[in-house]
Amino acid sequence: MGNIHTVGPNQALIVSGGCCGSTSKKTVVGGWAWAWWLVTDVQRLSLEVMTLNPVCENVETAQGVPLTVTGVAQVKIMKNPELLHTASEQFLGKKEHEIKSTVLQTLEGHLRAILGTLTVEEVYKDRDQFASLVREVAAPDVGRMGIEILSFTIKDVYDNVTYLQSLGKAQTAAVKRDAEIGVAQANRDAGIREAECEKAAMDVKYSTDTKIEDNSRGFKLQKANFDSEVNTAKAEAQLAYELQAAKIQQRIRNEEIQIQVVERRKQIEIEEQEIKRKEKELIATVKLPAEAEAYKVQTVAEGMRTKTVEAARADGEKIRLIGAADARAVEAVGRAEAERMRMKASAYKQYGDAAILALVLEALPQIAAEVSAPLAKTDEIVLIGGSDRTTQEINKLVGTLPPAIQALTGVDLTGALGKIPGATMVKP
Repeated sequence: MGNIHTVGPNQALIVSGGCCGSTSKKTVVGGWAWAWWLVTDVQRLSLEVMTLNPVCENVETAQGVPLTVTGVAQVKIMKNPELLHTASEQFLGKKEHEIKSTVLQTLEGHLRAILGTLTVEEVYKDRDQFASLVREVAAPDVGRMGIEILSFTIKDVYDNVTYLQSLGKAQTAAVKRDAEIGVAQANRDAGIREAECEKAAMDVKYSTDTKIEDNSRGFKLQKANFDSEVNTAKAEAQLAYELQAAKIQQRIRNEEIQIQVVERRKQIEIEEQEIKRKEKELIATVKLPAEAEAYKVQTVAEGMRTKTVEAARADGEKIRLIGAADARAVEAVGRAEAERMRMKASAYKQYGDAAILALVLEALPQIAAEVSAPLAKTDEIVLIGGSDRTTQEINKLVGTLPPAIQALTGVDLTGALGKIPGATMVKP
């Protein structure tokens, strides 16, 4: 089996070897590749930009002047498949500083060779041309290593024999001389030009002042004419304004009169509507409630009359029904009493005097209780008279019992008692 290997766009993946003794190699940039275990080798190569600083010290130019030149170069491994294969053959397994060292030595060699063919002035004055020449000469050699020179610039040029300083002094003196001559000529030309300009300025000034005065006079005349026309127009406008204001004021007064007339009419209409509203209010608050109250009283009176009549009829019917019921009850009671008396008489006949006497004796306690009931409610009884008088009164009271019993029961108690064997009647 194997593994999948991936790389970013700043790296190249070189896969070599494989099954069945394969000798081909595969390069992948910013992608992935499959690698078999044990039989496949996977290595990575950086495609990032490398910065080099070539330095050539004391290199003699075509004039024999030793110069020291420093530069800055930006190089990188190219992504072209063939050149990438070439670079992988030469740099695979090396570290970045080793690759930089190889390319740097190549650039420095070409830089020394080119310095020997140029003068100091050519190197110093036209650095871009010098750098372009170095790049053109070195590009084929580093290209065969799969390296691309992105940029190459000259950083600094100096010497230890003060040649450049002397050259600069002479140039500076010539420049200063030319500058002083130029300044003198410029001052001369400036003075001449200044005088000419001043004369031209004065001519222009006088001409301008004349034109200004002429224009001022014309302006004042024109302004006076304009002021006259404006004042006339203002007077006419004022009169027209006053006339128009009077007309407008008259129209406003007419409109105000019309408004007052309309307001008076509206006020009359409002007063008429108020009168009608008052009439309706009186009808609603006085007349209609009075009529409603009269109708209510009439309705209540009729209801009371109907209620009274119906109540009288109900009372009459009630009295009639109660009377009929009482009559029937009295009739039933009379019949029951008569039947009771009849049955009692029949029993008296049947039982004889002994039975009647037994009944009377049984009823005597009840009769005595009824007779003594009023006396039981009496706290004190006072008898006026002597002791003999008291006995007479008691005897008299007892003597009234037989007539009372006979009146209540129809039984002659005296006769019944006289029939008892061995009984003796005492006459009062």
